[in-house]
Amino acid sequence: MPSQHSLFGEQDIGAEPAEATERRSLPIIKEVVAVDRLKNLEEKIAVVVDRVKALKEEKVTLERKIRELETVLDEKNQEIASLKNEKTSIKTQVEELLEELETLEI
Repeated sequence: MPSQHSLFGEQDIGAEPAEATERRSLPIIKEVVAVDRLKNLEEKIAVVVDRVKALKEEKVTLERKIRELETVLDEKNQEIASLKNEKTSIKTQVEELLEELETLEI
């Protein structure tokens, strides 16, 4: 193709300057980068969602375990109270027996 002169130097008629081609490809590159960023963000969100689900399940499991342990603790506290009452009762009986023994030795 013949070259034509212009005020800014030689240009081929019908050919685009390199800058114009570069400018056209720039939005495509930006779109690819934006899509990659969105995909990366989507992956991170998926990981976070999975982690939140796992934490919720763990929370439910731990709450159930807490209720079980509280039940066991209540049972042990009742057992302790029962044993203290039994101890007091036995102590009273022993003191009464000792008083009877003291009266017999006189």
